Amino acid sequence: MIEHVWERAREAATNADEIIIAADDDRILAAAETFGARGVKTRIDHESGTDRIAEVAALCKWQADEIVVNLQGDEPLMPPALVRQMGDVLAQHPEAALATASTQIHAAADVINPNIVKVVTDASGMALYFSRSPLPYDRAGNVDVSRFQYQRHIGLYAYRVSTLNALTKMPPAPLEQLEQLEQLRALHAGMGIFVARIEEAPPHGVDTPEDLAAVRELLGHVA
Repeated sequence: MIEHVWERAREAATNADEIIIAADDDRILAAAETFGARGVKTRIDHESGTDRIAEVAALCKWQADEIVVNLQGDEPLMPPALVRQMGDVLAQHPEAALATASTQIHAAADVINPNIVKVVTDASGMALYFSRSPLPYDRAGNVDVSRFQYQRHIGLYAYRVSTLNALTKMPPAPLEQLEQLEQLRALHAGMGIFVARIEEAPPHGVDTPEDLAAVRELLGHVA
């Protein structure tokens, strides 16, 4: 699976980009070596992927204005064009500290599902808030997806190295702890998050054995 994720990153990258597999497990790094990927060993005590990437940025001595896209190792079906878009979008919006994506929700059940994170933005595309609750809340008590274009957050991020460094020095924010959404730390600190709207959500990542079996079938492997 890691090799497939690496391939998606390679398809998204230009010749000037670095692709690094960051992990605290030697088995992952050993697997990366077999297919020619560059791996970096990180500490085992990181609470989030953001912390892990910040360590890599420090080890590699990346400059504060460099842009890093975090592609999780359980996303073998992530479209390379979307990975590329995240980095490009952040570069095009110097007022933003991070960039991420959203897509329109078409089913009312998804709006009320706490496992699907919702986001609202201002007129310029900057995030106002992320929540597991219906967002925005219809005071009439309805969830009408034909009346409002509810937006599902896509958990793919581009960061500036300066943003990574700042976030990892901050304590968890109360909103972040309550909703269990790491991006709320950035909003709490006044950092701008640009949200690019995309037409279609990327395929689901691998969270369960059933997900793994489905991905293996799609990629032509024997389960």
